[in-house]
Amino acid sequence: MTQQSAASRALEDRLRAVEDRLEILNLIASHPPSADTGADGHVRAIYTEDGAMDLGGGKGATGNAAIAAIVTTSAHQAAIAGGLAHFAGLPHIEIDGDAAVVTSYLQVITPDPNAAPVEVPGHGSSKGFRIHRIGANRWELVRTPAGWKIKRRTLRSLDGSDGARELLRQALAR
Repeated sequence: MTQQSAASRALEDRLRAVEDRLEILNLIASHPPSADTGADGHVRAIYTEDGAMDLGGGKGATGNAAIAAIVTTSAHQAAIAGGLAHFAGLPHIEIDGDAAVVTSYLQVITPDPNAAPVEVPGHGSSKGFRIHRIGANRWELVRTPAGWKIKRRTLRSLDGSDGARELLRQALAR
């Protein structure tokens, strides 16, 4: 291999790494709007057919159709109608060939109907919002012919138990 072709290959590898990270960032960033709009078609498309979601406490689903169905349930639709908002933190991304692990924070935020209204100059009045829950996510991804997809998502609440801290520790152990 010539020096120029080696340099060209190195550049291609670096470009692929950048493209992978951008695709993964967009994939993870699509979770909040898809959850907050009940976009079951999108949810189905971003999980592998045999994907799994483990929300802790025995809650979860296996298979992209079952995972997508969660956002169409009457309970989830009622939460959306009530102003549900998923707010994600910047993800930590580790890529190893055709597999990746992404660790991120997720806040579930809801309007606070019982709060006193607060006036913010130039922004109107609002009763504000409350953070309902904060959790740690571990997203295990695989590269497919259709791009990066979620193979498994694990969510643990940051409630003082060790589950969420263990997910966060795993991100730093690599």
